[in-house]
Amino acid sequence: MNLENHTSKQLLLTTQRSFVNTANSLTMIRLVLAPVLGWSITHGHWWLAAFTVLGAIASDVLDGKLARSQGTASSFGGFFDHATDAIFVSTGAWALAAVDLINPWLWPLIGIAFLQYTLDSNSLRGQQLRTSKLGKYNGIGYYALVSAAIGCQTLLSTSLLSLAGLPVLQELLSTLHNAVEAAAWLLLISTLISMIDRLRHVIGHR
Repeated sequence: MNLENHTSKQLLLTTQRSFVNTANSLTMIRLVLAPVLGWSITHGHWWLAAFTVLGAIASDVLDGKLARSQGTASSFGGFFDHATDAIFVSTGAWALAAVDLINPWLWPLIGIAFLQYTLDSNSLRGQQLRTSKLGKYNGIGYYALVSAAIGCQTLLSTSLLSLAGLPVLQELLSTLHNAVEAAAWLLLISTLISMIDRLRHVIGHR
């Protein structure tokens, strides 16, 4: 075996080790749950959608902690984590738009923003993702939006709301639905602002 082949095999083994770990396995859960989320929303299975979001949030909280505690944090792990987040929340936003709960322009914009984020950071070349405060807040906002919309619909679909004495709760949930719709528009605007700011940064450093 020559030195070049030996070096190539070592790099391959290192890449495999950096990918196959507990943290990335937890991240993978969100990737698997994304189509479940889309299907459950579009078919009106709101309790399933709610548990799916809870599972995704749990994996998102735990994977980073595990990566740091086990010393397996890497550029690829960070990229994989953000990519699965983008896929999961854009799938949820697409499904919510498909059932006319939010505007239909947010979900593709999430994907475009992540693509810009990836290219700007040169993460495909092993560089760390270049984060921004607004981008971070938007990421949290996407999860909050999907969670709030699903939570509202889950409560509306429960048989408890058919009981007497709950019209006030129904009115409250209707108000929450309107707030979710407005929040989706605000996230659309803030995502556009974040993309423009990132573009200005790129142009300014040329």
